[in-house]
Amino acid sequence: MRRFNPKWYEEFGWLEYNVSKDAYFCLYCYLFDMEVGGSGSMQEAFVGVGFKNWHKKDRIKVHVGDHRSVHNRCYQACQDLMKQNRHIDVALSNISDQQKIDYRIRLKTSLDCVRFLLRNGEPFRGRDESTSSNHQGLFLELLKFYSKPNKEISDVVLENAPDNNKLTSPMIQKDLSQDCADLTVKAIISDLDDDYFSLLVDEARDVAIKEQMAVVLRYVNKKGSIVERFIGIIHVSDTTAQSLKAAIDGLFSKLGLSLSKCRGQGYDGASNMRGEFKGLKSLILADNTSAFYIHCFAHQLQLALVKVAKHHKKIQEFFDMLQKLTTVVGGSCKRKEIFQMNQYELIVERIASGELPTGKGLNQETTLKRPGDTRWGSHFGTITSVISLFSPIISLMKVIEDDPKNDTARTDAGCILYAMEDFEFAFLLHLMKLILGISYELSQALQRKDQDLLNAIGLVKVVKSRLQEVRDNGFDKLLQETNIFANKYDIDIPNMNDVYCPKGRSRRRLESFTFLHYFKVELFNTVIDTQV
Repeated sequence: MRRFNPKWYEEFGWLEYNVSKDAYFCLYCYLFDMEVGGSGSMQEAFVGVGFKNWHKKDRIKVHVGDHRSVHNRCYQACQDLMKQNRHIDVALSNISDQQKIDYRIRLKTSLDCVRFLLRNGEPFRGRDESTSSNHQGLFLELLKFYSKPNKEISDVVLENAPDNNKLTSPMIQKDLSQDCADLTVKAIISDLDDDYFSLLVDEARDVAIKEQMAVVLRYVNKKGSIVERFIGIIHVSDTTAQSLKAAIDGLFSKLGLSLSKCRGQGYDGASNMRGEFKGLKSLILADNTSAFYIHCFAHQLQLALVKVAKHHKKIQEFFDMLQKLTTVVGGSCKRKEIFQMNQYELIVERIASGELPTGKGLNQETTLKRPGDTRWGSHFGTITSVISLFSPIISLMKVIEDDPKNDTARTDAGCILYAMEDFEFAFLLHLMKLILGISYELSQALQRKDQDLLNAIGLVKVVKSRLQEVRDNGFDKLLQETNIFANKYDIDIPNMNDVYCPKGRSRRRLESFTFLHYFKVELFNTVIDTQV
């Protein structure tokens, strides 16, 4: 046969012949193929290009297939549409009152679990959520715990719920989470009430190596309090200024916000010097000249102090040694274990001697954290930890130095020991603790959400005044504290009236001055002068 046979309509009533294409199609699949997810060359022939193999009638039966085929699913979809009793509104009206009550209980229970996990920032999913799993993830475990003592809930959720209406699927969890997020943002926008605000932006890379941009609004609420509210996190394909600006514009358009109401913009203290944020700042200022840029003083304060102090060669060497120290201590689990044991023995010894008080929450084990340029107060925290854990650190370095298995670690430990057992290192420890301790209080104050610019300027003046006071009158006290520390750990204290000579240098080619002059003028005064 070389052409379409009209008699085929009697056997296959769903066929449709197209005269212009001289091909036939499947009516059911043409209408519902996208809905049921059909695919394949055979399906394409009956839906897209048309079928013309007139001599292969059997191919039509192949297209029909069994009861699970795409064709039969499309047929069923067509029948459901044609039958009035299958319409959604009719189906809903046929649900009994008890079924509606059960559904509301299931929905409220799932929503309560979602809200609890969101409020506490906990993950929802589990590695294995099968019924045989010992831990199905926090959402399902919380749902079981929540429903167990309440018979009204336990009778209609989980295994007692219809298979297609449990309201526990990952999609349902995401939908409920998104609804909570939308309502929260809506409440924030209502609280803002079309008033002025400042824009705070930060970006980070998530575990999937995707760039995410967090957006926060800072404004004065209806109670007159300064608040900061997170309104969204946006995935950006790249971190160019144009992409960041487009993402912000898209979010503002969605939420009904306008940049014309923006009166300030601020970014992460370490990131603000990067080109993309400089460009974003300029693009926002081009749209609104009143969106003044406010620097993140709290983030940059101690970083600036450390950076300035590092212009002094001895301070640079001091912080390099701290970096090496934290790396060696945290270099292996064995070293950490030895360090913790040394620390435990020190705490027991100090408690026995009455040096440390006892009580709940006191004398907890601490770790040496690496000083980082992106963490507030990390340099100050590292220095205070080294001072309080000086003895356990020395003990650990001696163990590493005697270990023949790792030559690099032995060399590093030897260098650290050589530096730490020198009076100059002890002096610099206490000097930088003093300087960063004064600025640390300012850093904490600047991080308060209700802080304002005028008060911040006043606090900066107070800190500068305190640093000047230390420079004028604080050397003797600092030297005394260093001497006490040196005596405690058997560090040789130089005679301050002797002529200073650096280790490994010849006295003949050096300018002649005393140890007192070196520590007071060359170190103490010079370092503080760079801060003031």
